[in-house]
Amino acid sequence: MAGVSGDRKGNKKDDNGLGTAIDFVLSNAKLVLGVGGAAMLGIATLAVKRMYDRAISAPSSPTKMEPSGKRSWEEPSWLGSSPRTLSRDMKANVSRSLQTLPTSANSFEPELMRRSGGRHGHGQVELARARMRLSLQEHLWAYFRERVAIPADEQAVARRAALDICSELRVFLHAKLPDMPLREMYLSGSLYDDLQVVTADHAQLMVPMILEKNLWSSVPGEDTIMNVPGFRLVRRENLEYFPRGSSYWDRCMVGGYLSPKSVLEVFEKLVAGTINWPAIGSVLDYVIRPAVPSETLTLEVQYETDRRLYVDFLPLLVMEDGASLIAKPHRLAAERHENLWRQSFRVAETAKLRALDQEDGGCRCVCLRVAKAVCKLNPPLARVTASQLTNTILLLSEREGDWTQEALADRFVGLLRVLVGHLEAGKLPCALNPKVNLFCELTPQEVDELGYTLYCALSDPESLLRTV
Repeated sequence: MAGVSGDRKGNKKDDNGLGTAIDFVLSNAKLVLGVGGAAMLGIATLAVKRMYDRAISAPSSPTKMEPSGKRSWEEPSWLGSSPRTLSRDMKANVSRSLQTLPTSANSFEPELMRRSGGRHGHGQVELARARMRLSLQEHLWAYFRERVAIPADEQAVARRAALDICSELRVFLHAKLPDMPLREMYLSGSLYDDLQVVTADHAQLMVPMILEKNLWSSVPGEDTIMNVPGFRLVRRENLEYFPRGSSYWDRCMVGGYLSPKSVLEVFEKLVAGTINWPAIGSVLDYVIRPAVPSETLTLEVQYETDRRLYVDFLPLLVMEDGASLIAKPHRLAAERHENLWRQSFRVAETAKLRALDQEDGGCRCVCLRVAKAVCKLNPPLARVTASQLTNTILLLSEREGDWTQEALADRFVGLLRVLVGHLEAGKLPCALNPKVNLFCELTPQEVDELGYTLYCALSDPESLLRTV
């Protein structure tokens, strides 16, 4: 087992005996307790099993210090606060348990209630199911109204602050570097798609760069030795006819490719190092400062005493094939893949989601906003991105036809279940380009923690709505 080292053979027999007993209990629990009871028993049993694994792997002296200064054996991490980490054994059992989990919100009821159908009639069971579905449905809509939706006046003030920053940057760049080949900057993001949740605190300032078509071309990440779908290299062409210096952006070329890191450094010197933000802030009645640390160039704008807006400054390339590339590095391999530009599908994903809702009057956008708020307000789920949730809903839409407002509870539970399944597989394909794995920037530990947290929530979806 995962917690037993190779030299502890004396414990192997006992360990296997416990594992056999646990497997027997889990395999027969469904017959006795039903699906819902078996799922809960499985989670509790796995927790006890993991504690046992950690206990028998402890050295003779729990307080013995390693050279690094840390204790060589610590208390089981599951005893602390979430997120919890899955071991290999737990992942395997979760995978098997997923096959027996119900697929809709009305299936999560106690076994006793289902058995009562034989004694009190089918109608009573259906009534109980309807009550449970209604309960989750009511909680989801109440959560949407009270926690998810942002008041219109708050959105308007945030948009005005973002527009003020955009105007100042546009004037400055045109005056400071009139020869820099840029198209008009514009504001984008969920704040402008009516998909932002909880607070109006984030916007994207897109800075479209102009590239000469005969001097630059893009290479998909899957066609390179790095094999990273969803990213691209921008290669300099025709150097023998148009030597270095023929393009303005040659100054940001590294190894024959346009480096997004170098482009960001150019803009960072201007935006963060040259512009007098305190003076501009005093005129606009804002407090403006570059946000650090940040994987991109971000400005923090305090436009009211208790309200802040973060504006991401994103250089953008629109290639001949229509692909949109932004200067946002790979989260796990920024240094190793510093020449990679990230392909953005956000505009197309959002448009497809809205089009589906318009066709059938569906609740996909509502479901997305609820899920985004849940992930934003639950720290163990902070690594789940809006793109991952959007694509999960798009993939779920291919299976489920009923997206009416009355089906929100079923679709929300379905979203959780599909997410758990993709996390267990370690891959979430992009709905617009299946080659792209949207989990490629998560570590194995993060995948395990997210999967376990969501798996536990499947037995009580309302628990995700109970946040401080």
